[in-house]
Amino acid sequence: MKRSCIILALLGLMISSNVLYSQNMSDIRINEILVTNTDDFEDDFGNKSGWIELFNTSYATVDISGCYLTNDPNNLTKYLIPRGDILTKIKPRQHTLFWADSEPYRGTFHINFLLSDSHEILFVSSDGRTILDRVVIPHSVLSENVSYGRFRDGVEVKGKDKSIDIEKTWGVLSRTSPSTNNYGADIEPPGMILMKIDPYGAIMSFTAMSVVFLSLILLYIVFKNTGNYNIGLSRKKAERAAKGSKRVVSEEEISAEVFAAISTALHTYFEDDEAHDIEHTILTIDKVTRNYSPWSSKIYTLREIPKKN
Repeated sequence: MKRSCIILALLGLMISSNVLYSQNMSDIRINEILVTNTDDFEDDFGNKSGWIELFNTSYATVDISGCYLTNDPNNLTKYLIPRGDILTKIKPRQHTLFWADSEPYRGTFHINFLLSDSHEILFVSSDGRTILDRVVIPHSVLSENVSYGRFRDGVEVKGKDKSIDIEKTWGVLSRTSPSTNNYGADIEPPGMILMKIDPYGAIMSFTAMSVVFLSLILLYIVFKNTGNYNIGLSRKKAERAAKGSKRVVSEEEISAEVFAAISTALHTYFEDDEAHDIEHTILTIDKVTRNYSPWSSKIYTLREIPKKN
């Protein structure tokens, strides 16, 4: 029984790991392609070839080893991405480049077909059947050193029928961007624009001082109103307490015994010959002599041997 449970647990672990693995593979997108390369990016051998860029859309590292790249829908396992190469692990939100030079002996990232002879590019899962991403190459609109890619890295724009809107997702790019972002890499940062507008930093200084003083004014208003509110609240509480404890006592409510006690106290106070207790702050401690009883003292006990006279 225990052995069967262990086997079932291992099978479940293997199935879950395969599911997670396939889910990680689905995060990879074909991001950009360059069909004709005559004056663009060069490979490690100094050759200029067409290339395919993959992009990891997730925020976790994805290992694409064991997956396939192909240009033939009828042959999904045309190029196997070799296992054991650490460079096949694509870091979060990063790119990797494959050279379409039909010379796979040059390394992991050199595939066995050309883009000039291809109508479509497909990225296939490690099972050799599941197509994770695909793109049709528009040869008619692509000239030399002009790439075709996503307007936003890894982003797919969906239409009303929830299918990919190719016209909004893919297009001819204004520049090639191998292993880097398709959008935003050449945009001038706002800091550089502000530096050109305000070379001496006057606008920045004024803005910073305005923020500081406005913050101080706001804090003053908040603390002032908070203090006034608390003071008013304390006064209202004190007034309610005073009204609750205040009670007018009429003469009719005072009994005759009270008046008699007050009169007696006043008479005693004003009489000269009246004896008064005088309190002193001197404390006298007298030694108390302890008297021994013949019944309790040891000296009177009959513990001695009687003597004969």
